[in-house]
Amino acid sequence: MPRFLPITPDALVTQVIQPVLTATAHTVIAVDGADAAQPVALADRIVEALRDAGRSAHVVSLHDYVRPASLRMEFGRTDEMSYRTAWFDYAALRREVVEALREHGRWLPALWDEAADRSARAAIRTAPPATTVVVAGPMLAGRHLDADLILRLELSEAALRRRTPPEAQWTIPALLRHDADNPYTPTFFVRWDHPDRPALRVDQDRAD
Repeated sequence: MPRFLPITPDALVTQVIQPVLTATAHTVIAVDGADAAQPVALADRIVEALRDAGRSAHVVSLHDYVRPASLRMEFGRTDEMSYRTAWFDYAALRREVVEALREHGRWLPALWDEAADRSARAAIRTAPPATTVVVAGPMLAGRHLDADLILRLELSEAALRRRTPPEAQWTIPALLRHDADNPYTPTFFVRWDHPDRPALRVDQDRAD
């Protein structure tokens, strides 16, 4: 049975990067969490730690892989099913980041400018040896990203409702439904209700 142990954010980052510090191939880390969990902010910390260790590392935000507004909002601006299935272009993320990095040594940092609703016009980047790309955003489970490591930032429903701004509360049912429909075992599962005091799930046999 798993149990949860307190851990500092810095110690969590250290644990996450340890498996890739000696990697000779390109690696992908997924930070899976609702926007209310601020997964991109933690991804930035992971990348900073990797760079401090002399590794090439970069963040790709899922919000730079949204679909055009005409597709996202085809059924209205607050449609739950659209948020789950049409808001983000997970297939493009897999193709242009994960597969492109591993197979061709390059990746596209952004596909679509969400605010301007136009192409991001980002240049393809060439990856130095043993580059790590950290993909961060909501509902990454079940998207066939085939990440080398997955860090799940778990918010209780109460924390999710408390930390989600009023204009985005409509996304909560979609987030909860997606999590219920896509159970999985990430590499690191962290209770994230209080980001300054996270708790890391540990298998009981490992802890003993």
